[in-house]
Amino acid sequence: MSVSNVRNPFADIAYHHPTPWDTQFEPMALPDMFARTARRLPDAPLAHFMGRTYSYSEIFEDAQRFARGLKANGIAEGDRIGLFLPNVPIYIAAYYGAMMAGAVVVNFSPLYSVEELAQQVADSGTRTLVTVDVPELLGTAESVLHHSVLETLIVGRLSTMLPALKGFAMKLFARSKIAKVAYSDEILGWDDVLSSGEAHCALPTVSPDSLALLQYTGGTTGAPKGAMLSHANLSVNAQQVASINPFGNPQDEVFMGALPMFHVFANTALLNHAVATGASIAMVPRFDVDQVLDVISNRGTTGFPGVPTMFQALLDNPKFARTDFGSLKVCISGGAPISIPLRERFEAETGVRVIEGYGLTESSGVVSANPYDGFRKSGTIGQVVPGTLLRLVDKEDATKAAPDGEPGELVIRGPQIMQGYWNRPDAAATAFVTLDGEQWLRTGDIATIDAEGFVQIVDRSKDMIAVGGFKVFPSQVEEVLVDHEAVKEALVIGRPDDYLGETPHAYITLNDGFEISGEELAKWLNDRVGKHERVSQVVIRGELPKTMIGKLDRKALRAEVQD
Repeated sequence: MSVSNVRNPFADIAYHHPTPWDTQFEPMALPDMFARTARRLPDAPLAHFMGRTYSYSEIFEDAQRFARGLKANGIAEGDRIGLFLPNVPIYIAAYYGAMMAGAVVVNFSPLYSVEELAQQVADSGTRTLVTVDVPELLGTAESVLHHSVLETLIVGRLSTMLPALKGFAMKLFARSKIAKVAYSDEILGWDDVLSSGEAHCALPTVSPDSLALLQYTGGTTGAPKGAMLSHANLSVNAQQVASINPFGNPQDEVFMGALPMFHVFANTALLNHAVATGASIAMVPRFDVDQVLDVISNRGTTGFPGVPTMFQALLDNPKFARTDFGSLKVCISGGAPISIPLRERFEAETGVRVIEGYGLTESSGVVSANPYDGFRKSGTIGQVVPGTLLRLVDKEDATKAAPDGEPGELVIRGPQIMQGYWNRPDAAATAFVTLDGEQWLRTGDIATIDAEGFVQIVDRSKDMIAVGGFKVFPSQVEEVLVDHEAVKEALVIGRPDDYLGETPHAYITLNDGFEISGEELAKWLNDRVGKHERVSQVVIRGELPKTMIGKLDRKALRAEVQD
């Protein structure tokens, strides 16, 4: 079945998302969205960081000062401002402040190498980069400054973002964690930039349709591409996420801020969602399991957006059993499929519901989610968020509908869909398909949609393995593997075969305390899958490759084993 551009026939069913299918959202410039909440809730907390709490008005004022400081330092509307930051309070002020100046934000992972950062700085034309005085980050940023088109670094001091005593202790006892900054005409201090603008300097009026964010995505092949996300894309997607949250007063919500904010999932489901509603974020600089468990207990977090490997890491930590999860209402798993055994174990041991959702960089982060409460369907990515339309198209010809009753490629249309790829009209042309005169985003994901609107991702079209003329979906084989009590994680890829063209090979990690051979696992698996899904080998490894936000990385594994 495919869902086309008609009103959702399931909108009035009790277990559907409580917000109507055709809800209208307000396209806004992100600075205006922030200003609205800051005026309404000036003293409410926006960020909790290492024992210090920042109010909405405090960060909003810093964002305005940063915008004026950028203008004073020659930044014009449309210029690109890069954020090379962990989860720290100045990320929020820099993100919204750059947009207040009419600039375009470019997110960079703090785990990037010099080469990766330089490539994306060059591709985006980033003029100014914001970072912190952490040695690894500053060293990388300085190298890029001296060998790229980058013109200026703005460096924040981590010690000043902490409570006074913690900041003093860091400067006194943790000097190895603080880089010495050689300030110059090219390397400016964050506080100096904030104080350099004129207090009454007029900031531009930002259109909701203007470009807000370049979010790089590698996809399955090729060099990373910058998805062009407008203010309207991002502000509407934040409202779409907020609309499916059934829990009480948003101002009482405290989101666990462990997802890295450089990632689109966190940008929408964490940062913009909070700012749109008046919630607060309990930020941690990076995903440290001990610290996250402490924050959940001590800060009273109510919602936890994360990726499956985060929930697995929490379960594996000795402090997990002693952690108080009483404040948590829901965990949202995205970025990668979560296995049913992992979800069920986490729910059984915490009493907290884990709902699975789905989105892409090109869709501003969120497309669908299972209901936060009430009826849900295991193994699905739930139902689309209001205002979004889905279809299934033929796997070989996207201009045709998928045959009835068969999986097809999922295509999407909605107000959160990107404008295109930065300087890549060729890639943008292949990312969309025209159906009935409308542009639909091709996801590359093969899916089914049931009669109640629940979507199940079968696999990535480019990950399918061709075995003797038959298509094998590796995720289906992985689902069977992780049902074995010894298997912690699994990835299945195709390897060349002289007779069949390709055969599936499985790579797994084991749960603690289990000893089993690859041969035993292969026999167990092959007795439970179809003939063409049988693996030639199960390889047991100490770890499997993961992306920067902790997703299992089939692309990286394929590159490893082919070398």
